[in-house]
Amino acid sequence: MLLSVVVPAHRVQGYLRAAIESVLGQIPGEPELLVVDDGSRDGSAAIAAELARRDPRVRVITLPEHLGAGPARNAGAAAARGRYLLFLDGDGLLLPGALDAVADRLATGDPDVLLLGHDRVDRWGDVSAPGPAPDGFSTDVPRLFRRTFWTAHGLHFTDGPYEDVLPVHRATLVAADAGTLDTLDRICVRHRIRRPGTPATTPGRHHFAVLDAYRRLLAETGDDPRIRAARTRHLLAVLDDPGRIAPGDRAAFHRAAGLPGSYPARRAREAADAGRARGRAALRRVRRALRTALTRASYRADLLRPLDPNLAVYGAYWNRGVACNPAAIHAKALELAPHIQGVWAVSSRYRDRLPPGTPYVIEGSLAYWRMMATATYLINNSSFPGGFTKRPGQIYLQTHHGTPLKTMGLDQCGYPALTGGISFEKIVAHADQWDFSLSANPHTTEIWDRVYPAGYEHLNLGYPRNDILFTATPERTAAIRRGLSLDPDRTVLLYAPTHRDYRKGYVPHLDPERLARELGPQYVVLVRAHYFYGRSAPQDGAGVVDVTGYPSVEELCLVSDALITDYSSLMFDYACLDRPIISHVPDWEAYRASRGTYFDLLSGRPGETPGAVATTEDELFDLFRTGEWRSARTAGLRAAFRERFCPYDDGHAAERVVRRLFLGGTEPDRPATGERPISPVRERPRPVTPGPSRG
Repeated sequence: MLLSVVVPAHRVQGYLRAAIESVLGQIPGEPELLVVDDGSRDGSAAIAAELARRDPRVRVITLPEHLGAGPARNAGAAAARGRYLLFLDGDGLLLPGALDAVADRLATGDPDVLLLGHDRVDRWGDVSAPGPAPDGFSTDVPRLFRRTFWTAHGLHFTDGPYEDVLPVHRATLVAADAGTLDTLDRICVRHRIRRPGTPATTPGRHHFAVLDAYRRLLAETGDDPRIRAARTRHLLAVLDDPGRIAPGDRAAFHRAAGLPGSYPARRAREAADAGRARGRAALRRVRRALRTALTRASYRADLLRPLDPNLAVYGAYWNRGVACNPAAIHAKALELAPHIQGVWAVSSRYRDRLPPGTPYVIEGSLAYWRMMATATYLINNSSFPGGFTKRPGQIYLQTHHGTPLKTMGLDQCGYPALTGGISFEKIVAHADQWDFSLSANPHTTEIWDRVYPAGYEHLNLGYPRNDILFTATPERTAAIRRGLSLDPDRTVLLYAPTHRDYRKGYVPHLDPERLARELGPQYVVLVRAHYFYGRSAPQDGAGVVDVTGYPSVEELCLVSDALITDYSSLMFDYACLDRPIISHVPDWEAYRASRGTYFDLLSGRPGETPGAVATTEDELFDLFRTGEWRSARTAGLRAAFRERFCPYDDGHAAERVVRRLFLGGTEPDRPATGERPISPVRERPRPVTPGPSRG
């Protein structure tokens, strides 16, 4: 075996999967990959275990407790079997073709240490290639170590921060002196730079440990000038990194490091840069203030009022009304926490769609700003309008409104043509306001952790909007059908396509009337266009009912016997019902290329494809003619999909959220009063199919 890749895993759940898959997608049969679970308390261990079950090249080593990156790498190196070792961070990536290039290079030489090219990508998706370090003396430069060389020289990572300074520089020095140091002039590794302030990049005095590491290294290497030069470069980089040395500690670090130059001169340059930044920010503030002077004046006064401990403001889908997870939470709060007064933030355009008696304020109004200033609880599945100052004591629950198939948050940086001028800075600032982020499955938690990097707590409690899919009685479902004038003896197909970023307006990829004609009078097709298109998109027709304006998509799921969709997140919710899901995906390649997706919906792999797949209308018709839409094969795919994406949905998510949020469970690791545990997927009763397709 040519190579063993060692990946330490601690608090990298949003990055680890991509890191591992970047290695496994290289040369078939190579390399061995050792993931060392360093006592991680997030989803990292589960991700590693999942991929180990899928691919025998992956081995998971579990440490008894969190020991740090150094001991984790040492454990991986001790268990490795390859000729060479590569240490890859859990948030790093091995770029395509890297192992082919490495294998070709090693075929023409036999180095003890092989330096690899690398680049960096920041949270906005901007890629930069750092300048080369003289003779490879930089801990940023990834490298391969011959395993026998590593063990013969007793190389090992140290405990604590900057664990790589000693072994990396010692190995490079020994190999350089022996003439066994070589370089591969190709970018093979990508470092993903995480946002300052997230757990892995928190500034503080612990970064002073780099000084002790170099003191020890210089003592062991006889004050070698190459090491001294590397030390100066490294310490200057640490000093200038806002994710490492806080501004108040920089003078002390500069003195302790004995760095060249005048620190006051450095401070003067920084002050000038900060002054220019403050000037630019002040100009932006003035412009905003001119636009919103009147309402902001009132809002500032309201911010001086005490918070109302029993007031909650709800919002959904950019102020479109009462819907989704916030609606289910509000309804359950009225039952379990009646002391909480709930008020909805709504756009004036959607006021007439509110259920009778709904308490509401119009976005941007003085009443709206007063509520935002004084409410203790803020619950939304998107964002509140206008921007607001989150006060100490306010609790913001971000419920989201779907499981992500398409790229979200900062992952959209790679698709700039379709982001419509999105400010990624504002996305991150918004995430900074959250106290809690609600999730329906581990996949979602993993993605949110990376694309919305901030200090909130994940609530893996399920989506409250899906409770009705478990709790609705046959009588309620029948009543909904009657309200829609649906014949109880007809099979109801819900067609719910999503919008396309690369197209404007509603452009149907399926003719619902033709589908209804092909299938015959025993079927009826409900058409639910994406809410971005409003109520004007589809029209009723023979065998077709336009339900785009129907207030509850969950009720539409209840009355349907099967779902036909493309890339809509509704598929993940519908899987709770354990009813057939048919993917009609005629533009999959265009959609994936234009927006990006987190997995291959057409792969046919359990846990990725939810059921039958059609790429043309004729293929879709054949699925129904042959019965493949509800075959044993597609049922197996659906079961795996349901198990992966519905583990937290069991009909009691709203209750868990209400108890956690309103009834004493808002502190981390503090259980809520009477909190109901999540029942396993396989132990839940199967919801009854409403129409003639049951059984």
